[in-house]
Amino acid sequence: MNKIKIEKIENLPARQVTFSKRRQGLFKKAGELSVLCDAEVAVIVFSSTGKLYEYSSSSTKDVIARYNLHTEDVEEGDQQPPPELQLENNECMRLNKELADKILELRQMEGQDLEELTIDELQRLENRIEGGLSCVLQAKDESIMSQILALETKGAELTEANNQLRQRLGMLSNGDGNRASGVALESEISTDEEEGMASEFATSSTGCYGTGSSTSSLEDDSSDNTLSLKLGLPRCG
Repeated sequence: MNKIKIEKIENLPARQVTFSKRRQGLFKKAGELSVLCDAEVAVIVFSSTGKLYEYSSSSTKDVIARYNLHTEDVEEGDQQPPPELQLENNECMRLNKELADKILELRQMEGQDLEELTIDELQRLENRIEGGLSCVLQAKDESIMSQILALETKGAELTEANNQLRQRLGMLSNGDGNRASGVALESEISTDEEEGMASEFATSSTGCYGTGSSTSSLEDDSSDNTLSLKLGLPRCG
């Protein structure tokens, strides 16, 4: 019988299946060890995605606390880190665990690393995804309605501005027509005045020419009378 070569399994599905089987086998062996040997056992396992799995014959926290008590009795010369540094380390570990949990949740919501979830966990994940999808659709609808209202308001403003421009153009057109009529009327009045002045000038000229003829006749008559008197002839008329 060939032995299985102990090395990292590159195929992801095969690696996950092997992890699940070996983890269950490890927990089973730990339980048997606890029962057969009356030992207090605790096993903590983190998967490659950061998910925590644990088994304890009593309480994992109690076993860890008991372990910490034993590790505090360090050899002489060993120094414990300052309390401030220990608090920072604990906080860093807590944050790293929270980050790993969030990354795992995100991957699971994207449909990855679902093989290790139970039916109840899958159902809770489905409910979370459906709730998130409903919120996304609602936000999308609200955004679309907001854009539609904004476009309608913009359209109404443009229509009002167009109507105002049309009214202004109409008023300008009416003003140009009135000015053209006034210019034509002034032109007609000027023409009439010029014609009247020309008529008066012609009449005056005619009168002047008539007066000149009468004066010439009187001067001729006067000359004739003077000549008659000089010659001793009887005076005419």
